[in-house]
Amino acid sequence: IEAYHRKYEAGFFSLVFPNIYGPGDNFDLASSHVIAALLRKMHAAAANGLPEVEIWGTGNARREFLYVDDVADACIYFMDRPDGGEILNVGMGGDITIRELATLICEITGYEGRLVFDTSKPDGMPAKLLDLSSTARFGWHPRTSLREGLRKTLQWYKANQGSEDRG
Repeated sequence: IEAYHRKYEAGFFSLVFPNIYGPGDNFDLASSHVIAALLRKMHAAAANGLPEVEIWGTGNARREFLYVDDVADACIYFMDRPDGGEILNVGMGGDITIRELATLICEITGYEGRLVFDTSKPDGMPAKLLDLSSTARFGWHPRTSLREGLRKTLQWYKANQGSEDRG
């Protein structure tokens, strides 16, 4: 993008996003990412009265998440700009530990059981947080809080796939 902009003065942006989640996500426990997996696990555990839910790692790894509607909004926002030629990080501007995320998902799903962190499983990178300093000057900000995005994602999941979790 930067080279193309220098050569042709084209106003393109290349956007880099953190972990994306939301309606339509992959909820398959064998291949899903953390939010979809935790939402599905907690929903199933609440529906079936399970005493505990296992979570990989220590829960201390930190991740940044962006709701899918905010991703779409950012794409449109930056497509409509005549300037460009940059690679931009687009995110929430904050991160959360997996433990904090799991606790929040418990609240949203109504799961009241115990969280068991399997420390024999990997945490992955200790932290993944984008530097948004270059994006800030363009004035774009996400509209959806993590809590609200999780609620919307759970609603979609329950309406489309959640009945599979009752055992």
